[in-house]
Amino acid sequence: MLLRGYAIRYGLLFVIAFAMLLVSSSNLQAASPPHPLQSWKYRWGDSPYDAVKRPQWLQSDSTEWQSTASPSNPPGREGHEHLWLRTTVPAGDWSDPVLFITSINLIGQVYLGDELIYQYGEFDDQGQGDFAGWPWHMIDLPENAAGQTLTFRFYSYYTSIGLWGQVQVMERIEVLKQVIHDSAQDLGVSALVLVLAVLATIFAIIGPERRGFGSIALFAYASGLMLLAETPARQFIADNPLAWDTLRAGSYYTLPVALGLLLSYWLEGTAKRWITHLWVIHLGYLVLAIGLVQLGMVSLSLTFPVFDVMLALTLPMMLALALMRFQRLTLEQRLLVVSFTFFAPLLLADMAVAHGFVDWRSVPLSYGTLAFSLANAAIFLWHYRHTQQQLAMANETLEQQVAARTADLDRLVQELEGLSRKDPLTGLHNRRHFDTAFEHQCQRVKQHASQLSVLMLDVDHFKQINDDFGHDAGDAVLVEIALLLRHHLRDLDVICRFGGEEFVALLPATSRIAAESRAKALLTSIAHQAFAYQGTPLRKITLSCGVATYPDHTQDPKKLLRLADEALYQAKHSGRNRCVVWEKTLEEQGCMLGRQQPQ
Repeated sequence: MLLRGYAIRYGLLFVIAFAMLLVSSSNLQAASPPHPLQSWKYRWGDSPYDAVKRPQWLQSDSTEWQSTASPSNPPGREGHEHLWLRTTVPAGDWSDPVLFITSINLIGQVYLGDELIYQYGEFDDQGQGDFAGWPWHMIDLPENAAGQTLTFRFYSYYTSIGLWGQVQVMERIEVLKQVIHDSAQDLGVSALVLVLAVLATIFAIIGPERRGFGSIALFAYASGLMLLAETPARQFIADNPLAWDTLRAGSYYTLPVALGLLLSYWLEGTAKRWITHLWVIHLGYLVLAIGLVQLGMVSLSLTFPVFDVMLALTLPMMLALALMRFQRLTLEQRLLVVSFTFFAPLLLADMAVAHGFVDWRSVPLSYGTLAFSLANAAIFLWHYRHTQQQLAMANETLEQQVAARTADLDRLVQELEGLSRKDPLTGLHNRRHFDTAFEHQCQRVKQHASQLSVLMLDVDHFKQINDDFGHDAGDAVLVEIALLLRHHLRDLDVICRFGGEEFVALLPATSRIAAESRAKALLTSIAHQAFAYQGTPLRKITLSCGVATYPDHTQDPKKLLRLADEALYQAKHSGRNRCVVWEKTLEEQGCMLGRQQPQ
């Protein structure tokens, strides 16, 4: 009983978290439109090679090149396993251009002019090769690629050949944004479904209806893993396309087995017997196909078309048998059948797109999975309500407990986030916070043509303080200096303890002259400050400071930290207790010898 209560409680927390992920993903949209490749030409067969082993077709402008509207499955294949495609790189104002391709069937090479710039898969001497998976591809293009000829060479024994899905020139960052945007929903739904699968597994182990919940768990595991294996972000998790497609195939082939088990558990008579026969056939295919693939006897790619034909026949039959018995089902069983009715057409539509029966488009398969998962969640709550009466009081306070735990978790996360970005001794921001703030300010001043100054400060002869008065006294000096820094600098300035006795301050919208003036005022104030520890006066404390300003000293704001450190180094070596503003002569004098600089 306790295990089930924990499962539902923390399962709801997971549901809330991933629902927030789905909502936030809608804000990740590409900033600029891509440039699709157009004006395709093709020719069947493989190119001969010249004396330097370069494909002769790269330089060929013969009439054998024919126009086609799509780079996928040009007309007249008639058993050909080799295909060449040609197009021109579109013009555009690119800073970091790449060619983004959703998928290649099955292996291929890409030439820009007569130079090979990308290869996927391994070609043997006959121009053939094994299936290597269906990842997306991001191919680097030079800045002068516009107007040049792109030539593609393919080998495929699959039902499709060429390029599939999107084929377009984009900025690299926009590709990454698109991948994240396209993956967020599927990842969220996948995680949610897998959490529900764990809950169903627990109900199957300790609940009264083990077979029914076992079937629900099997479907949830299969659909959740299938979504995970299909999401574009899988290549960020592990760059092994063939392994992902093997997981995808196993999960995909398991779906009709789970559906058949679930429907046959509820149905009776002829409908039950027919559905049992159907899921047993699919189970046999699952074991046979994956087994032959693992033994290296069959290509994984060839198992998909056979399964899709089977599923196109058996899925409508299962749906029809379930709908025929709809009036005899219970409320929760009807809910599952309705969700299955929504899921099945999406699965068939995704299959049609994959095989090119309809033009490429994104099929929201995760919606069908989500509908089925929500139906599962409703059944969990329904059965929990009827089988856990002794936990009624816990149910009444469940929302309050979840809210309280969520609030505690948020507070703890905020506290930990604050601690991770603050120096525990001085209360100033630490190096981690500085790196984030510095990156933000560098971007901001470039965008708004503003000024940014950096002060690098160091306590003079700090080691002597520790040696003469002890480390506790040294810590007290650092705390007092931190208070003086806060007092003399503005609220909008970012002040950090950089490490040891070294401090750094970011002064947004501050000129070189203003930064130097503030630094000198600060150093004067500290030099006149009487420091003491536990009633014992300490010796005179002074600071050395280096100043660097954008754009006065550099056109790259990220170099400010290094320049300010060079100026600080010069202040140290020219007598201490002074402020030095960076100038070009510091580098010429070689004052950085033997000193490691932060970048």
